[in-house]
Amino acid sequence: MSMSLRLLVISAAFAFAGATFAASPQSGTADAMKAPVSKARTAQQQRMVTCNQEATGKKGAERKAFMSSCLKSKHKMAAAPSAQRNRMKSCNAEARTKALKGAARKTFMSGCLKGGAAG
Repeated sequence: MSMSLRLLVISAAFAFAGATFAASPQSGTADAMKAPVSKARTAQQQRMVTCNQEATGKKGAERKAFMSSCLKSKHKMAAAPSAQRNRMKSCNAEARTKALKGAARKTFMSGCLKGGAAG
C-alpha cells in the first residue's frame, strides 16, 4: 500500500470516529437531560406558577387581566404578607408593654410569631 493511501485510510478513520463521538451524548449530560434539575423557585416564579394554576378556564382578555392583577400581587396572595406584618406589629406592641429585653424578648417574639401562647 502506498503512503498516500495509508494516510487517506487513517484520516477517514479519524473523521468517522470524530463524527461518531460528536453524535453520541456523554454519560453525564444524558443523565442531566433526563432528570430535571430542581432549583428553588424565586418568589416571582412561584407567583407565576400559582397565578397560572388559578387562571385555568379563563381565556383571552379575561385571562390577561387576571394574570396581570395576580402577578402584581393585587390578588389574594397579597393577604399573606400583610397577615404576617400584622402579627409582627401586635407581638412587638405586646413585648413593648411587657418591657421585655434581650433573650426574654427573643423567646417571647419567637413564640408569639409562631402563634403560640404569649407569655
